[in-house]
Amino acid sequence: MLNIFTLANGRLFQEEIEALEELSQFQPIWVDLESPTLEEKRWVKQYYGLSIPEDAMDEDIEESARFYEEDNGELHIRSDFLIADDHEPRTVRVAFILNLVNDELKSKGVLFTIHDEDVPVFRLLRMRARRAPGLIEDAKDVLLKLFDADAEYSADTLEGIYDELEKVSTKVLSGDVTDALASEVLGAIARHEDMNGRIRRNVMDTRRAVSFMMRSKMLNGEQFEEARQILRDIDSLDSHTAFLFDKINFLMDATVGFININQNKIIKIFSVASVALLPPTLIASIYGMNFQHMPELAQTWGYPYALGLMVASALVPMWYFRKRGWLK
Repeated sequence: MLNIFTLANGRLFQEEIEALEELSQFQPIWVDLESPTLEEKRWVKQYYGLSIPEDAMDEDIEESARFYEEDNGELHIRSDFLIADDHEPRTVRVAFILNLVNDELKSKGVLFTIHDEDVPVFRLLRMRARRAPGLIEDAKDVLLKLFDADAEYSADTLEGIYDELEKVSTKVLSGDVTDALASEVLGAIARHEDMNGRIRRNVMDTRRAVSFMMRSKMLNGEQFEEARQILRDIDSLDSHTAFLFDKINFLMDATVGFININQNKIIKIFSVASVALLPPTLIASIYGMNFQHMPELAQTWGYPYALGLMVASALVPMWYFRKRGWLK
């Protein structure tokens, strides 16, 4: 899918391109390629003179090769964006190519983005740019606003984790944690820990990209200050992710502790039962070993007496354990 974005009255407008001839009708500042076909890549190369690198979407690209500047002035950035899906959270690799000088279009530059699937941050920026006139003025603003929206998206996701962990805390700290509830809690904690780790990695990647833009000296004074503000927002997110890691570890330890308590209760039942049955076993052994004189055979009340003695010897330890509170 090939979409181009143009500025009109300070607002960003989107146009979906279905033929090469349509490109000549617009002067875009942003060209977005989502899962581009070979034909769409050919259109971009033919009209804009841009050859999309073959490794643009590779996940195993070297970290040192994710931010660089070509001899012709093109800036290349590979950055990961978070998709906070409850069922399948993941990151999407996005390739940015910023062409700051384009004589054919007589514009201040064009930002090209290439990715395999729709990114929530992109949708958020498109919605804001349509509603807020003057939010974007050139291609560099688009790139900065995307990273700004990415930091805000990460913050919103962290806030959602806070709310979910509060519900988990209520369940764990209630004190009545069964094995089924513990299994549910551990599953939820694992999901939140995975999401928190992805957010931390995402903001780290965003920090590197924004820092590269600042070092490249491509930003004007206002944009440079906005980039510094994005970095400050990212720094504030680091403390939140660290706190969430600590909270997750606490809830994990508490849940595992309740599991151990439940297991100890089961072991205690077997221990009490084995101790309580020791006297009846001893009495049965004594009666069974006495072959010379067997009162249970010599007297009619022998067997009832032996059985009663065995029951009494079992009840006395149980009464003592109950008195001490060991059966609770």
